[in-house]
Amino acid sequence: MDAMTLLHERGSMGKLTGPAPSAEQLDALYRAALRAPDHKELRPWRFVEFSGAGLERLGELFAEAEFREDPHIDDAALNAARKKPLRAPMIIAVIARVTPDEPKVPRVEQVLSAGCAAHGLLLAAHAQGLGAMWRTGRYAFDPTVRKGLGLDEQDELVGFIYLGQPGGRHRRLPEHDPADFVERWS
Repeated sequence: MDAMTLLHERGSMGKLTGPAPSAEQLDALYRAALRAPDHKELRPWRFVEFSGAGLERLGELFAEAEFREDPHIDDAALNAARKKPLRAPMIIAVIARVTPDEPKVPRVEQVLSAGCAAHGLLLAAHAQGLGAMWRTGRYAFDPTVRKGLGLDEQDELVGFIYLGQPGGRHRRLPEHDPADFVERWS
């Protein structure tokens, strides 16, 4: 796949099946992520990979977050939270490891760099014929989930990249006119 086709056709795949990406595919994903813009080479990224029993552990963390939010939550809602990570054979959490008080690289730039790393994962997945979906939702910001993943106070959970084999059709992506988004100063 040429680069322009990749950039123009990448889309999210919400329905994913097994198997999880192979070791070779994962190596390519991470190599793409590590090419993200990185001012002063801070490497403000951390990746946590979940598969197999790790997905169940992540589901327990989601259920714990729900329970801490509402101790009277019913079992059905807790079980629904536990099942969310099981929608894919693998999930990669992308974390911005922020170096505080870096005078030439503000916090926002470091978080954006981690976001670019997440986008690199998505592009590399699509280039290899894998399905991928970037999800956030409340769990990405929940203090219980943050603590469970070992985030420091200044870190940000950029998102969860759900990965697997495409389990459905790629939906037709809407066409956008660049003129609707571009302002030119000449």
